[in-house]
Amino acid sequence: MTQSTTQETVAIYPGSFDPLTSGHVDLVQRGLVMFDKVVVAIAENVRKTPLFSVEERRAHILKAVSDPRVEVDSFSGLLVDYVHRRGARIVLRGLRALADFEYEFQLAHMNRRLGAGIDTIFLMTSEKDFFVSSSLVKEVAQFGGAVDSLVPPIVAAALKKKFGRKG
Repeated sequence: MTQSTTQETVAIYPGSFDPLTSGHVDLVQRGLVMFDKVVVAIAENVRKTPLFSVEERRAHILKAVSDPRVEVDSFSGLLVDYVHRRGARIVLRGLRALADFEYEFQLAHMNRRLGAGIDTIFLMTSEKDFFVSSSLVKEVAQFGGAVDSLVPPIVAAALKKKFGRKG
């Protein structure tokens, strides 16, 4: 009799998450249906000045997605190096529109070339979130627009505080 060993399937979901949107949360939850664990990996991009610190974003994600199978981490440098360090081989990405596909298609192929054995799984965003981007949410919030239906409650409150709005 041979004993089978099962290995935990881990997907790395990278992004800036600045801020976290309802579309991000939806992708994490759907990823948990397919994988044993989802690591939300906050990319520290030196070319961008984030609205929220890595620690603030980490807190937003943990509050919005309270599942023990979700881990929040951060990384800098090449995604493939991070994926290998984590012992994973799946990258989870969301697609909103055709423009996303073209960019993500290039990234996925570059990641495969640089990181042997790494595959990218694409999930289409839900119909209610396909037009939402973190950049758009920040812009609307900055000018006092309502973003409550686009982001988790903790993020809506943080945006109001960041931009000096009440409510």
